[in-house]
Amino acid sequence: MEILKIENLSKVYGKGETAVKALDNVSFSVQKGEFVAIIGPSGSGKSTLLHLLGGVDRPTSGKVLVDNTDMYQLNETQLAIFRRRQIGLIYQFYNLIPILTVEENITLPLLLDDHKVDQKQFDDIVGILKLKERLQHLPNQLSGGQQQRVSIGRALISNPAIMLADEPTGNLDSKNSREIIDLLKMFNKTYNQTLVVITHDDRIALQADRIISIEDGKVAKDEVIRP
Repeated sequence: MEILKIENLSKVYGKGETAVKALDNVSFSVQKGEFVAIIGPSGSGKSTLLHLLGGVDRPTSGKVLVDNTDMYQLNETQLAIFRRRQIGLIYQFYNLIPILTVEENITLPLLLDDHKVDQKQFDDIVGILKLKERLQHLPNQLSGGQQQRVSIGRALISNPAIMLADEPTGNLDSKNSREIIDLLKMFNKTYNQTLVVITHDDRIALQADRIISIEDGKVAKDEVIRP
């Protein structure tokens, strides 16, 4: 089942002679439960692509369909709601709310939607992430690895169609990096959670089912690693 479809996606910054084409007619699709790594050198357009997939920037042209919904046909309010419910975002620098506890940060997407927390699901997630003893801590009382686990929990709590991770281990040491990638892989395989990771780390990319290489704003290679 196709959960993500990108059609002729382009993004141009500026106008006229100063215009910069960050993405140039990019097309690909992702199947439900697939783990896709997107790689490319600095300035290749991979971060722009992530922002467009995550609904945090609008394309100049083209479509992004998540679970058959064309995100950029939605107005700003509809897009914000759709993004909160269907796209789990994990950032390199965690982006936790400093005045909220671990429990509040994880459940924030549900609370913003005025949805009741599924206690069993919540308990399962925090158990797997080894955060049960940290639920009342604030982000500044956690290690980097623990903060990234909180951001993973927040990304998963709404059962999103896709989970997007932007250099999820870029701010961590090697031990925590391995643990975070193992957790993401576990949620991908055990819960069939579709996962798209932007990374410059070949060791992470090689653990994916598929690697898409971006160069000069275009798809240079789309390679299946493990069918």
